[in-house]
Amino acid sequence: MRKISKETIVEEVKNLVIRANRELPKDVLSALQSALDVEESPLGKRVISEILENAQIAKDEKLPLCQDTGTAVFFVEMGHDAKIEDEDIVSLIERGTAEGYREGFLRSSKCDPLTRKNSGDNTPATVHLSFVSGSEIKISFLAKGGGAENMSRLFMLSPSEGKEGVIKQVVETVDSAGAKACPPLIVGVGLGGTFDTAPIAAKRALLWKVGELNPDKNIADLEKEILNEINKLGIGPMGYGGRVTALAVHIEARPCHIASLPVAVNLQCHSARHGVVVI
Repeated sequence: MRKISKETIVEEVKNLVIRANRELPKDVLSALQSALDVEESPLGKRVISEILENAQIAKDEKLPLCQDTGTAVFFVEMGHDAKIEDEDIVSLIERGTAEGYREGFLRSSKCDPLTRKNSGDNTPATVHLSFVSGSEIKISFLAKGGGAENMSRLFMLSPSEGKEGVIKQVVETVDSAGAKACPPLIVGVGLGGTFDTAPIAAKRALLWKVGELNPDKNIADLEKEILNEINKLGIGPMGYGGRVTALAVHIEARPCHIASLPVAVNLQCHSARHGVVVI
């Protein structure tokens, strides 16, 4: 059994939260640079150039990439042989989140759904916890902005709607979102599973390396087909028109009931802020 101090967890989460909100991952930057090369619209090119410039300024000046620093979403893989003394990992992640948003001067966006009273420290965080073999703890963080999140959807399709129905709903979700989700987007799709697991799968898919295809060839072909259809919409960077409405489509699929075909679509804006730490 490997012991990990609670102070280590809090400190690593705090630093992860701050870093992710200030620095776009290399894969996102690379995808944006490729989009700049592909985009034909002069205004679309200008928008992508400004997105890249903004990312560089945020990194250099240690400033948030966007004023909406998102809700704090974590996917945690905890090794069976890892032990944290005195406190549970979810509580420690909450503490690290609160410290990160406070010390990083990041906007607190969590509030009561009815009174709208702000929690003041961007907690509670959303923590998806799973247990794996080994003695390490892998913590993946996603700062999920409200604009793109509001445009996400869940569909419970009939199996008879098939692949064509899946494509239709994903593309129409992006089309109806227009500029509100701040394209160019990363589109996470949870295919199959159940009513509750499909949205989680869609969100987890946003953590994949941008443009990484599903290892299942059939799913990978579907990802490419949906991306092609999305980029025919002409919405373009920030809705100003152009070829690049989405950078990637990532589908996480799992078996579902014979009478059901769940499809969840979770949109991520161009400021795809995420990071990972292994302790």
